[in-house]
Amino acid sequence: MAAQVVAPMPGKIIEVNVKVGDQVKEDDPVVIMEAMKIEMPIVAVQGGKVAEVRCEPGQSVESDAVLVIIE
Repeated sequence: MAAQVVAPMPGKIIEVNVKVGDQVKEDDPVVIMEAMKIEMPIVAVQGGKVAEVRCEPGQSVESDAVLVIIE
């Protein structure tokens, strides 16, 4: 079953650590986001293969925006 990695709050994407096809484990950092002047890793919610990356560095995102989909 596919899992969505979402932004926990509004912020800016600093770094994307995965690409489509990459294998990830649960809790691997997939995106680095800046919010309220703090950089925070956004981690995989489950292990699997990255199916989609819906963000890019420099992009502003809203709370609950889907950043990565893992199958």
